[in-house]
Parts: sequence; structure tokens; C-alpha cells
Amino acid sequence: MLAASLAALALVYAAGVVRVWRHAGYGRGIRWFDVLAFAAGWLALVVALSPPLDHLSEEWLVAHMIQHELLMVIAAPLIAISSPMVAALWAVPSTARHTIVDAVRRGVISRAWASLTAPVTVFLLYALALWVWHMPALYDAALAHEGIHILQHVCFFGTATLFWWGIAHGRYGRVGYGAAVVYVFATAVHSGVLGALLTFSADVWYVPYESHHHAATTALEDQQLAGLLMWIPAGFTFVAGGLILFAAWLRESDKHTRYETAVSAASSEIR
Repeated sequence: MLAASLAALALVYAAGVVRVWRHAGYGRGIRWFDVLAFAAGWLALVVALSPPLDHLSEEWLVAHMIQHELLMVIAAPLIAISSPMVAALWAVPSTARHTIVDAVRRGVISRAWASLTAPVTVFLLYALALWVWHMPALYDAALAHEGIHILQHVCFFGTATLFWWGIAHGRYGRVGYGAAVVYVFATAVHSGVLGALLTFSADVWYVPYESHHHAATTALEDQQLAGLLMWIPAGFTFVAGGLILFAAWLRESDKHTRYETAVSAASSEIR
């Protein structure tokens, strides 16, 4: 079922890209950069959910953390910026596509989607999923029951994709970019705090790793490595994203300032 779902995701995106390019021309509507981003994100999904890594995650918390970081920090942002909604719409027949577009343009659905993908909403959803699912009771339940484990991964990937979608496709301009920078850095901080708590804790948080752990390290050492992975590499990824957005914010502010200056100068000449 997992392999079929991943294959279907790739086929739908590919079908949408082919149709868009037939109508608009190669590289238009959906850029080559978008296609490469989707391919890289899809590969990250495949690696994260592959049987070998899934098996290792039963004995190693650090392997489980690698799964989660691949889902939330690698696959989610790459797929979010790859124009997946455009590809999905163009993958369906034209009649259905027009019906969907008309329905989405209606006030209620449009407002609901805008609220769901607003920066503050996606920030809170991402933070809630991250912290709640790392509570020992829920994490242990996910390790013990496959259905809960699948739900955990869906929540992680879904909220992370919404987060990056809201950041990548939100309103542009100085205010939009500025808000995006704040929320990305805030996410880096709170996820880093959780990683630090895992790293410096004197107790093992998750009972299954004490009883079924690999003999190469202790369960506490494994937890410390997992915490470091969440804290340092994942944190650097968020910081890098925040810096990119900050640079975009500065460029937009400079363009806005130049435009206002040009308009003011033109008005003065007319007078």
C-alpha cells in the first residue's frame, strides 16, 4: 500500500506537469526547478518510509529521528515549493478541473484555505504536532501500534507541508516576507529546544528503546544522538531557510523603496 501510494503521488505529479507543459510550453506554469524539487522531496519520502530504515527505527531512536527529519525538514519543504496543487489540478480531466477551481474560488472554501495556511496557523499546527507526538505516552504508542505510527508520520508530514506551503505561497511584499522570517526562526528555536531536552535529559524518555535497544549503545546515548540530530542539523536547515527569506525580504523592501522614490520623482516633475 505504501509503495502504491508513493507511486501514485509521482504519477499524478508527472501527469500534471506533462499537461501543463503541453498547453503552456516546457518550463512554464511549472518550472524545471519545481520538478527537481518534487523529485528530491519524493526521494526523501521513499528513503524515510523504506523498510530498512523503518526496521532500524524499531531499535534505534536516532534512526526514527532520521525518518522524522526527512519527512518534516527535507521532503515537506521540497514538495511544498514544487507547485503540487497546480500539477494535481492539471492531472484530472478538464471538466473536473474547472469544477474544482470554481468550487475553490467560492468565498467559504477560499477563506477556509486562507485561514488554514495563514502563517500563525501553520506555525501552531507544526509546533503542536512536533511537541505532542514527542510526549512519551504517544511516542510509545506509535512504536507499539502500526496504525498509530502511520498517523504520527501523516501528522508530521502533513503539518510540515502546510507550514512550508504557507511560508512559500503566502502573501509577498515586505510584511509577508517579514512574517515568514519570524515564523521560520521561531520554529527553529522551539524545535531546537525539544532537541536540547532530549540531548541533556538524564532519563530515557521512551520505554520501548530500553527493552528492545541495539547493544552497540545504551538507550540514553541513542536518545542523546537523536536529540542532537533534531537540534543541530535540523536547526541549521531552518536557519538557512530563514536567511533566504530574509534576503528576499530585503530585496522586496529595496524594490518597494525604489518604486516609491520613482513615483515621487515623477509626480514632482509633473507639477
